[in-house]
Amino acid sequence: MKRIGVWVFYGVGAIAIAYLALYAYAVFTGRDLQPGDPIHIFRKPDAPSYS
Repeated sequence: MKRIGVWVFYGVGAIAIAYLALYAYAVFTGRDLQPGDPIHIFRKPDAPSYS
């Protein structure tokens, strides 16, 4: 049981660090991340639109 608790603790810590890294990325890139906005990463400007 103690070993499972340690792994849960490490998992929660990893999730927290990932969240802080994402927050730091959003702050330093200056982009406004709004809920519902599509995320465009590596999209070519001349790519066809399938919508």
